[in-house]
Amino acid sequence: MKEVNVIGGGLAGSECALYLANKGVKVNLFDIKTKQFTPAHHSDNFAEIVCSNSFKSDDITTASGVFKRELTQLGSILIKTAYKFSVPAGQALAVDREAFSSEITRLIKQNKNINVICDEVSTFDKNAITVVATGPLTTKPMCDALKQKLGQDFLYFYDAAAPIVSAESIDMNKAFCASRYGKGEADYINCAMDKAEYTNFYNQLISAKTAQLHDFDKNHIFESCMPVEILAKRGFDALRFGPLKPVGITNLHKSDKPFAVVQLRKENINATMYNLVGFQTNLTFGEQKRVFSLIPGLEQAEFLRYGVMHTNNFVNFPVCLDKYSRLKKDSNIFIAGQLSGVEGYVESIASGLYCAINVYNMLNNKPLISFSADTIIGGLYNYLTNANPNNFQPINANFGILNPISDKNKQTRNQKYYARSIAEIERVLKQINA
Repeated sequence: MKEVNVIGGGLAGSECALYLANKGVKVNLFDIKTKQFTPAHHSDNFAEIVCSNSFKSDDITTASGVFKRELTQLGSILIKTAYKFSVPAGQALAVDREAFSSEITRLIKQNKNINVICDEVSTFDKNAITVVATGPLTTKPMCDALKQKLGQDFLYFYDAAAPIVSAESIDMNKAFCASRYGKGEADYINCAMDKAEYTNFYNQLISAKTAQLHDFDKNHIFESCMPVEILAKRGFDALRFGPLKPVGITNLHKSDKPFAVVQLRKENINATMYNLVGFQTNLTFGEQKRVFSLIPGLEQAEFLRYGVMHTNNFVNFPVCLDKYSRLKKDSNIFIAGQLSGVEGYVESIASGLYCAINVYNMLNNKPLISFSADTIIGGLYNYLTNANPNNFQPINANFGILNPISDKNKQTRNQKYYARSIAEIERVLKQINA
C-alpha cells in the first residue's frame, strides 16, 4: 500500500489525511498533541478551531459562500462536517467548535488507513511524500528543518482571538436577540450602547494595558484579525463603522436608536457560550474583564476564555513553492494550511484538499491538477504563485482574485461568478476522477 506522511492535525492536515485515507492511501498523521500544545491550542482534538467559530458568509453571492460550494463539490469532509455541526448565525456558517473537532477526531481515529503518531517531527523522510500542515505556530525543530529546506527564514504576522462568555451570565434585561434589519432569525445577542456608554467604553479600551509581545510591529497585523483596541485607535468612530456598527438594529429595551452595538454569536449548539464578534484582542486578561464588562449586558459576564494574540509564521509562497504547493527545492514536500500563506479556516481546508488531490496523483503517476482563476480555489493559488515576493502577505478568498466578469450589476455579476465556478469545478472533477 502507498504511504504518505502528513505532519499536523489541524484543519489542513485533517482534510488532507482523510481524503487520502479514503482513497486507500496509508497515512502517517503526526501531531504533537497531547504531548505538547502550542500557545493557541486548548483541546486534544484534531481540527481544533482556535479563533472565531465562524466560517464566514454562506451566501452564494459572496466569495466565501462560493468557496464552500466548490469544496463541497470536491468532496471536502471538513466542510461537510461544518454544516453538520452548524449553529444559527444568520447568513454565516458558524460551528459548534467542540462538536466539530470531536467528530473530525472520531473520523480520523476510526479510519484504518490513518496511523496517528503523537510526536514532534524535526526531520523529513527523503523517500516519502510529506505534507507539512503544522500551522502558523509550527514548533522550532520543524521550523529549523523547513528553513534548511527552504534556504530562508519565515515571514510572519500577528493573529488574535476573541473572548467567549457564558450565556447565563449575560443580562438579558439589557441585551436582546435581534437580526440586522429584522432579516432571518434573531441569531445574535445584541448589546446596545448610547453615546455616553460608548464614549466611556472607547476611552477605557484605547488606554487599557496590553500583553507584552516580542518584536511587535503593527504593520504585521493581518487586517481581518485586527485587535479591537488597535482598530479603536484609528479613530472614535472606527468601531462604529466596523464590528460595533448600529445600523439596522433596534434596541428592544429603549426607544432611542443605538449609538453602537456589540454582537455576540453562539459558540455551541446548546447556546451556552457566546463569543464577542470582532473582539479579537491582546489586552491582558484583567483588562479584558474590566473593559468588556463596561458593555451593557456584560457587567457580570463570566469569561470562559479570554482573547489571546500570537505570532503566525508563513512561507514566502511565490519564492519557495510551485503552483501545486510543493517546495521548489524538493517536490516530495507539500505545504498546506496557514503555513503556506493562506488565511482563514475555509482557505486552510481548501489547501489541505488541494495538496491531497495532487499527492494522490503523484502516487499514481497521474498529471497534477490545478484550477483556473474561474474558481475561488484556482484564483487563490494563482495569487499565491504570482504574488509580489518582496511584499508577500497571506490572503483570504475574495472575488478580486477571479478572472473578471463584465457586469456592472454586483448581484448578477456575483451570481455569474458562482455559476461559472461550479461549472469549472465540475470540469476539473472529471480530470480528477479519470
